[in-house]
Amino acid sequence: MQKTYSDFDINIPARSSSGQVNTQCPRCSGQRRKKKATCLSVNIDEGVWLCHHCGWSGSLAKGDDKGSDVLHWRKPKFIKPDPLPTVDLSSSVIKWFSDRGISISTLEENNISERKVYMPQIESMAQSIAFPYYRNKELINVKYRDNKKHFRLEAGAQRHLYGIDDIVGNDVSCVIVEGEIDKLSLWEAGIRTCVSVPDGAPPVNSSDYSSKFEYLNDPWLHKEKFNIVSKFIIAVDNDEPGSKLENELSRRLGKDKCYRVVWPEGCKDANDVLVKHGKTVLSECIDHAKPYPIAGTYSANHLSDSINRLYEGDIEKGVSTGWETMDAHYLVRPGAFTVLTGIPSSGKSNWLDAMMVNIAKREGWNFGIFSPENQPLEDHMARVIEKWAGQPFFDGPTPCMDKNKLEEGKRWLTKHFTWILPEDDKEWSIDVILESAKRLVLTKGIRGLVIDPWNELEHLRRDGQNETEYISVALKRMRQFARKYGIHLWIVAHPAKLYRDKNGKIPIPTPYDISGSARWRDKSDNCITVWRDFTKNDSIIEVHVQKVRFKQDGQLGNVELTYNWRTGTYHLPSNAVREVPAKILNYG
Repeated sequence: MQKTYSDFDINIPARSSSGQVNTQCPRCSGQRRKKKATCLSVNIDEGVWLCHHCGWSGSLAKGDDKGSDVLHWRKPKFIKPDPLPTVDLSSSVIKWFSDRGISISTLEENNISERKVYMPQIESMAQSIAFPYYRNKELINVKYRDNKKHFRLEAGAQRHLYGIDDIVGNDVSCVIVEGEIDKLSLWEAGIRTCVSVPDGAPPVNSSDYSSKFEYLNDPWLHKEKFNIVSKFIIAVDNDEPGSKLENELSRRLGKDKCYRVVWPEGCKDANDVLVKHGKTVLSECIDHAKPYPIAGTYSANHLSDSINRLYEGDIEKGVSTGWETMDAHYLVRPGAFTVLTGIPSSGKSNWLDAMMVNIAKREGWNFGIFSPENQPLEDHMARVIEKWAGQPFFDGPTPCMDKNKLEEGKRWLTKHFTWILPEDDKEWSIDVILESAKRLVLTKGIRGLVIDPWNELEHLRRDGQNETEYISVALKRMRQFARKYGIHLWIVAHPAKLYRDKNGKIPIPTPYDISGSARWRDKSDNCITVWRDFTKNDSIIEVHVQKVRFKQDGQLGNVELTYNWRTGTYHLPSNAVREVPAKILNYG
C-alpha cells in the first residue's frame, strides 16, 4: 500500500490537491527560531518533497525518505549490535595479550570478550577478540580481530571513539591513540582518560580522507565529552599515516588545545613502548607531551621537524584549481587567505563555485559557504550541482540532467558543501560566521571557507574605530583563522565604482580599488580579479592573479578561461598555451 504524506508527518494545506505547495518541515521547522517557516516544497502531483533548509527529501512512490546534513545534523539510524556473550577468555587470547604487556584485570575492566564472527577478508567464520564500543554505557559497536590480524566493525553500527565513556570528570586531559591495543596499553600504565579512533589511521593516499572522520559529527560527543577536555594529547603511530592523522586531528580540535607525543627511538606506538620499556616510561611519554608551537616566541629547535619536512618537500602543498594554465599562477593551499574581486556580473562568484567543484572532485575537499546574496539557497545549490554534472540543471537548448543524475548530485553536494546562513541577518557577523566555520572544521573537516560578499556581513565597529582600522583588524582575524585551522579562506569583496574609458571599457580592478581600505592587499596572501570585456560580449573571462605572497603558491599573471553558460562550467580556450605560464604582469 502506497504511503501518504501523513505517514511522514507532512501537513498538506486542506485546499491543495495538486501542484507545488510549501509547508512546514517536520524535521527542522520546530527546531528553528522561525518555527512557522514553510521551507518544505512538496510536489503533490509527483509525490516528492524537498526541504530547502535541512535537505530532507523523499518520495511517496518509493515509500522512503532521505536525510541530509546540509544545515543541521540529525542522528542517523544505526543498527545496534547483539550483546556480547559472557565467556571466559581462552588461554590463547590471555597469552596473546600478556605477550603485549596487558593483564587479565585490564581485559576484565574493559569487557574484552571473544566471539566467532564472519571475516570478509577470508570469507569465513573465525574466532575473534571482541572490543566493545560503548556510548553513554550503551553498546553501539564492536571491533573484531582474528589471529590473522583481520579486522571488522559491526555492519551498520555507529562508528565512534573507542573508550569515550572513560572521559569523565572536569578539566581532564584526553589521550587519543590509533588502536584499541594502544588504549589498553595506556590503561595498564594507569592512564584512563584515553580514546582510540575507530579504525586506525586512514590511508595517506585516500581519495576522500575527510569522510574517515564522520564519527566526530555527533553533537553528543562535543556536548557531553569534549566540552570537559582542557587538553588533547595525540599519541598516534610513528609512521606516515599516523603523522597525517595527527595533523588532521589537531587541525579539527584546535592546535591551541593539542599536545603531541614523541615515542622513544625504535618504538612505533604506545604498546611498543609498554612492551620494550614498561609502564613507567609509557606514562612519562604522555606526561612529557609537547604543545604545538602556535603562540609566543620560537627558536629553530622548536620547529626543527617542520624545517626538515620543508627541506625534504614533505609539506602540505597547494592543490590544483582544475585548470592547468591557472595552476601556473595560483595554487590553493590550506592555511592561506585569498581576496577575490571584480565588477558586478563579471562572474567572480560563479568562477569560485566552479573552482570549488573542481577541488572537491579531484581532492575530496569539503567547503563551508556563507553567501547570502545567492538566495534562495536551492538556486545556489542547483548551480553547483550543474557544475558538478557538466549538464544543465534546467531544460533549454541542451537537455537538462535526468533525475538519477540530480539525486546523485544532491548526495555529492551534501557530502562536500555546507551552507552557513543564520536566520536572523543581525547574526551575520564575523564572530558568528567564524564560530560556525569552526564547528564545520571539527565535524565536516572543511578545508575551504567562502565569505561572499564582504559587504553582506554585519560589521560591528567599536566606538571611535574608523573603517580602515576595522577592516585591518577583521582581515587579520580572518587570516589567523585560516592559519589556525588549516583552511583556505576566500573573501569576495566588491570594488568601488569604476568608470568606463573612452572606448567603453571598464578598467580591471585591483585590490586597491576594493571599497573601504588598501588593507585588502596588505593583509591577504593572494589577490585575484575576475574580469570580462563587456564590449565584446563573448564567453571569455580573464582571471588576473595580482598578488601571491608565497612563491610556492604561484606567480602574478593573467589566465583566460571560456565560460559555458549552459552548464556554468569553465574550460581552457582551444588556443591556450599549457606549457608556458602567461606573461607576468606588474601590479605593484
